[in-house]
Amino acid sequence: MAARPKPGLPDRVEVKGFDWDRGNIEKCQRHGVLISDIEGMFARAIAVFPDPAHSASEVRFKAIGRTEGGRSLLVVFTLRQEGRSKSIRPISARHMHRKEIEYYEKEAATARKR
Repeated sequence: MAARPKPGLPDRVEVKGFDWDRGNIEKCQRHGVLISDIEGMFARAIAVFPDPAHSASEVRFKAIGRTEGGRSLLVVFTLRQEGRSKSIRPISARHMHRKEIEYYEKEAATARKR
């Protein structure tokens, strides 16, 4: 489920890992999403979209992809700069609903045709 990046997003961002703490771990797990599923999703093909509506204090993104088990995930995240390295800081994550999956698969198919 990969889509072309939106204008203004780089094709690829090198990150050193993930920025986890008690707050974002609890928020992601509240929706029944395992930390290993989130990290594993970012190791596969994903589609990333800007999230300007929620980017008041920091630039946020939405990533959609699949877990190793095939479940669709939506992860809201930001990138944190640590010296010369960047890390992914998940803000929230949840399993996607059927209608969302259908919408994003349609968008991805349209993007591939371009």
